[in-house]
Amino acid sequence: NTCFMNAVVQCLSNTAPLAERLALGRYRARGARAEVTHRLAALVRALWTRDYTPQLSAEFKNIVSKHSSQFRGNAQHDALEFLLWLLDRMHEDLGAASPAQQSRGPPQVGGPRGVLQPQGGHSGGRARSDDAPHPFPRSSLTCPHCQKQSNTFDPFLCISLPIPLRQTRALNVTLVLQCERWRFVRVGLAVPLLGTVADLREMVAREGRIPPEQVILAEVSPRGFLRSLSDPEALGAAGEAGPVYAFQPPPARRCPRSLPASPAVPRPEGPRLLPSTARSSDCLHRAPGGRILLLLCNTAGTGPQLTRFGPPLVLREERGISWEQLQQSILAQLRGVLRGEVRAQGTGALFRIRLAGGSAPCTYLSPQDPRPLCHPAIDRALQLSGAGGPPHVKLTVEWDMSTKERLFGSIQEELVQDAESVRRQQQAHGQQHSCTLDECFQLYTKEEQVRAPPGP
Repeated sequence: NTCFMNAVVQCLSNTAPLAERLALGRYRARGARAEVTHRLAALVRALWTRDYTPQLSAEFKNIVSKHSSQFRGNAQHDALEFLLWLLDRMHEDLGAASPAQQSRGPPQVGGPRGVLQPQGGHSGGRARSDDAPHPFPRSSLTCPHCQKQSNTFDPFLCISLPIPLRQTRALNVTLVLQCERWRFVRVGLAVPLLGTVADLREMVAREGRIPPEQVILAEVSPRGFLRSLSDPEALGAAGEAGPVYAFQPPPARRCPRSLPASPAVPRPEGPRLLPSTARSSDCLHRAPGGRILLLLCNTAGTGPQLTRFGPPLVLREERGISWEQLQQSILAQLRGVLRGEVRAQGTGALFRIRLAGGSAPCTYLSPQDPRPLCHPAIDRALQLSGAGGPPHVKLTVEWDMSTKERLFGSIQEELVQDAESVRRQQQAHGQQHSCTLDECFQLYTKEEQVRAPPGP
């Protein structure tokens, strides 16, 4: 059971600067007391000159057993533990103090080459760092106010290096653009693990070649909208509840179309209506002008069978349009997936419209409301749309199964084309993360900002 000893000898023998000094005798030992270093040097020299015999290994083990009772016999030991003991013993054999014996004061800089000479030391005198296998790292602390720098030097035998972790993760985002050629395209992005939605918005804007302030980010599941993403949010949970969609709003019209006047609808008598059945007459005192961005998903079925079908839509409509006008505008956006013509007049309410992703998920717009987009819940949804993208309202268009089958057939979700970046990012992040030893040292020596403890 001397494999631990063989592993350490092989490592030291293949450490070129140390092996060269041992094999060529370029070290100053402290006479006959440096038995361990002499035997190790003879063993390394024999390995590199092809004069090795098993007797050399036996002699090295006997010397080790002589100076350290813990390594006597043939019991198993830890290789790192033996390496630390061997380096510390070599340090003493070369006439320098061990780390435990050295003072922790700052070393003196002197000599023709400016080598570091630790203060204090063994009774046998000082040894230059060239003669000892102990490194002396410099730890510098700089005051950000007065720029005063304090340096400390501590010898060490081993060092625990941090392993750089992957800083990004793959995230697929479906772009819903206004370009007919690339209407729906899924792109793969390498998003930062510690980033925010603002970073994702910038990346999506570059991919879609649109201004960042026009990007609307939302999570969309097979059952419909989940939530919108605002810039201050962390990216850690983005895309976990449902796929992320990025919507580009349609261009704003310069000349709004004229709307027919709708008579005011009186409040119904009887018990007070619930918020889900509130009418726009509650806010008719406000001007109904202005345009509003609507994100729509079409769903069919009820309960567990509720599923989304067709493409998600982005509309820009006047706040004062009627239910009939809103319904015709939605049908116009769906004309590419409709099986037949739908009469422009007298169709009645083909579907229900529910506000999605808000604080009141069961709020429905009423077909009898003269201005459904002036519903008070619409104002609340605009306020909760989040920061970063344009204010918008998410609506779910609910169809019963018979009407859906009659008008759309067995259509499922939209067909999305995957860009090459999806495969590239999945392949890059699917592989095991690797790093070099140099990257570990760079992370270990990276400058850090030390925060002062709070005052009393």
